[in-house]
Amino acid sequence: MNMLAISGSARAASVNTALLQALARCAPQGVSVQVFADVASLPIFSPDREGPPAPPVVEEFAAAVARADGLIVACPEYVRAMPGGFKNAIDWLVSRDEIVAKPIALIHASHRGDDMLDQLRLVLSTVSENFTAALFERFALKSSTPAEVAAFFEAPEQATRLSAFLDRFARHIRSSIVAEAGLMPPALFRST
Repeated sequence: MNMLAISGSARAASVNTALLQALARCAPQGVSVQVFADVASLPIFSPDREGPPAPPVVEEFAAAVARADGLIVACPEYVRAMPGGFKNAIDWLVSRDEIVAKPIALIHASHRGDDMLDQLRLVLSTVSENFTAALFERFALKSSTPAEVAAFFEAPEQATRLSAFLDRFARHIRSSIVAEAGLMPPALFRST
């Protein structure tokens, strides 16, 4: 199963990006996590530039979203809101099909930011019918350096939390695939 982890930060030494990189390192067997940490490379959204084709960097971003079985978002809070770079990335996807039914989960790198998280949940539930607010994990990493974040997740209990989060999300994605195909899960076919 392939997941795309999107960092909403444009900062080079982002705690959100470091969290997602740790998540990728803790992926359980059968799950791969690709980190996208380049929202700053996307041009400012304009309906006049949507295409087709959109600018090449936008097409590459949309293709990465399309290839993923699910998306994981980690986003900082700026002035009690989501940063413009991340909202810009979502704006590029709004009129496209890549995100419409994509399973999406949130992970958060701070003990703060509830106003931003509420906005993020509203936006993601608007663009994807398969956003699930219950798939959420939070870590108090605010003001940490990337090296400190990496060291934090070397602790077995923290690595286990990341792995368990990915496992829950993978199970959700599998259930979504089954439901979309109109199939019954294999367990329901077994006789007792």
